[in-house]
Amino acid sequence: MYYEDFDHAGFQERNGDDVYSKPVRAGKRTYFFDVKATKGNDYYLTITESKRRIEHDGRYVYDKHKIFLYKEDFDKFADGLQEVVNFIRERCPAGPDTQPESRHETSAQAPDSFSQVDFEEL
Repeated sequence: MYYEDFDHAGFQERNGDDVYSKPVRAGKRTYFFDVKATKGNDYYLTITESKRRIEHDGRYVYDKHKIFLYKEDFDKFADGLQEVVNFIRERCPAGPDTQPESRHETSAQAPDSFSQVDFEEL
């Protein structure tokens, strides 16, 4: 799979049992949402997390974890994912949607496992 195989939105049409792929880059990880077909032309989804790391000899290797998700489980999976995402957003407001000032205030209120340093005072 080459980057040139993807259209401007990052989607890829494929042949064989691979039907469609959408890569999502997120920091040091890339998630691949791949639609595949069975021999009976029934579709299912694989979700792969790929993280690049460096071996001791300097070579790059990729750690991959894969989930297979079948059509009959889509709704339950989506509902469960949405529920835990909502839980995290409600209970842990310091996240990517939070402004940096808010994250600083939240970390200042956290238990003192490390010394608190205010760099503005230095």
